[in-house]
Amino acid sequence: MGFLSHRVERSEIKPGDHIYTYRAVFTYSHHGVFVGGSKVVHFTPRQNANSSSDTSSDFYDSMASIPSSCETFPDCGFRQPDSGVVLSCLDCFLKKGSLYSFEYGVPPTVFIAKVRGGTCTTAASDPPETVIHRAMYLLQNGFGNYDVFQNNCEDFAMYCKTGLLIMDRLGVGRSGQASSVIGAPLAAILSSPLKLLMPSPVGVATVTAGMYCMSRYATDIGVRSDVIKVAVEDLAMNLGWAGPLEEVPEDNEASGALIAR
Repeated sequence: MGFLSHRVERSEIKPGDHIYTYRAVFTYSHHGVFVGGSKVVHFTPRQNANSSSDTSSDFYDSMASIPSSCETFPDCGFRQPDSGVVLSCLDCFLKKGSLYSFEYGVPPTVFIAKVRGGTCTTAASDPPETVIHRAMYLLQNGFGNYDVFQNNCEDFAMYCKTGLLIMDRLGVGRSGQASSVIGAPLAAILSSPLKLLMPSPVGVATVTAGMYCMSRYATDIGVRSDVIKVAVEDLAMNLGWAGPLEEVPEDNEASGALIAR
């Protein structure tokens, strides 16, 4: 367990693990679910058939996360039409970046001590078979529209791991990265009046850092009160998603074959 993140070797990850890698010199991280067979299911801004780019922000993800071709795995880059959920091989997912494992069920003290968001949660993970089922179901049915603050790649992986859905769609989503982006300026604003009472720069910095960590903790799905457990089969109905990919075949052999290759 690292102080900033949790770097692992490929031999250490198991099917059902939530993994991530950093992009653009550690500016942001891209998340996915390892489903075995050197394959990762992850979520990116989708491209519509009539548009060369999606209108969603790509601060965390980009279409470059989807390989145009892969010499090792012919099914690398598989996705349903108009869907942002993609099946990639581990090499194409990492894009020569390092491999990190997202931690679940961490104590509050550990969570607060993590300086960077998007590395862990206090929420517990469901069993690996349940996690993989959710990921493969969403590969066939989609995960709605990408949104940088409410529905990004980290949100996708965390839902697959926990099945938890935030009902307040006006606030920040499950993403620790998004809460960090919001929490840092918020902490600075809240701590600014203290400069009049606390002239020491060290003291102000300490208070600001504490507020930042607490704001991240308050938005963690393990402690929020506006989360419910939603079966993946009911996800589209709960969120009001509409689209052509509403049914999944009862026979999951096609999904299994994609993993086994």
